[in-house]
Amino acid sequence: MTTETATSQVTETHGRIGLLRAASLYVAAVLGTGILVLPALAARVAGPASILAVLAVLLLSIPLAGTFAALASRFPDAGGVATFVRLALGQTAARMSGYWFFFGVAVGGPVVAILGGQYLVAALGGPKWLVVAIGIVIYLPPFVVNAFGLRVSGSVQLVLTAILLLVVIFVVAISVPAARAGNFQPFLPHGWAGVGAAISLFVWAFAGWEAVTHIAGEFRNPRRTIPLATGIAIATVGIAYLALQVVTVAVLGSSGGTSAVPLLDLVSTTAPGFGAWVVAGIALIVAMGVLNAYLPAFANLGAALGRDGHLPAWISRGAESGAVPRRALVIVGGVNLVYFVVLVQSGLDLTPFILIHTSCMVAVYALGMLAAVRLLERWSVGWWMAVISVILVAGLLVLAGSHLIVPALLAFAAVIVTIVKKRSKRAAEPSPL
Repeated sequence: MTTETATSQVTETHGRIGLLRAASLYVAAVLGTGILVLPALAARVAGPASILAVLAVLLLSIPLAGTFAALASRFPDAGGVATFVRLALGQTAARMSGYWFFFGVAVGGPVVAILGGQYLVAALGGPKWLVVAIGIVIYLPPFVVNAFGLRVSGSVQLVLTAILLLVVIFVVAISVPAARAGNFQPFLPHGWAGVGAAISLFVWAFAGWEAVTHIAGEFRNPRRTIPLATGIAIATVGIAYLALQVVTVAVLGSSGGTSAVPLLDLVSTTAPGFGAWVVAGIALIVAMGVLNAYLPAFANLGAALGRDGHLPAWISRGAESGAVPRRALVIVGGVNLVYFVVLVQSGLDLTPFILIHTSCMVAVYALGMLAAVRLLERWSVGWWMAVISVILVAGLLVLAGSHLIVPALLAFAAVIVTIVKKRSKRAAEPSPL
């Protein structure tokens, strides 16, 4: 399928989200809750060389982010990656990628809320049940503001992202006086294998570029806004993680801290009086910001899946540009509630949920990059980034290994739906005389 043919199948959109709000949504989707724990975890497995891991993953994320930007700017639609896959690989593949994101990646929602609750309780104190209560409270504001559409939630996101970046700058600034040059020696305490382990950790820190593709139709002048917003987000997220990694090593050394909330160890070194409140504020802003960025992505995708026949048609209301997919948002709330209850019943064991989330995300990336190779103009910069991304994602699929069982089950469900729909269509056709 040629790019021109594919373009003709997607309605050109002119949304109301400008560059700053678009960039803030990208930053929130990518920066994520990893900022709370990953710098310390990376320092423990790689020591000072974890700084190299940040730089490596930042460079590796550029072709992936660039490919999604090229696709979203050319084919802005609520279906996001599912739309790209439909145009390039057909309906069944699109159904698979849609299910992977809507039902699989969505598992990460409760994880974000609980992580925020755990950080607040660990920083400020309180019983374990308070983690669940705070998690519920963290969920509510993003759902409420997204019920009013992206014009409201995008403005809220701009404020949240601005506050988050100011707090990160503050944390780095107050931590610098406690830095010790001796903490950078030895630079490779665990060898290059440790750097490899740190890279694996930071891969997930730089994921999330696919989420904003679902709201690309709401951006003003997507061809210009999306590439610029992506570039701003890459630079912002990279600088934030690099700065935090440097000060984490410089202040805490290879241990990366000793508590369950390592960011608290960092700020308490130079701000023992109010460090806990700073960390609690960061956790709250991060969790709400991530949910506020992902909820419209899930809702828009749900509406698009209803429009394209992959989910019940009544959920499709709001799939058009400028509309608010409130019915789909309600379904997203129901799905997240089920996952939240299961997570609580599991004793708040986050690991299985994180693995499902990441394996489904990698599966979405795989089909999305294959679609990009077919849709983007051959030999263009975007096409070359897509080719490089296919190779990178193949490596991520290998790392995912047995955890791909959930994406495989969702793909099987997509195939079953295709078979049922084809049989229903044949049954509805008049029989020949």
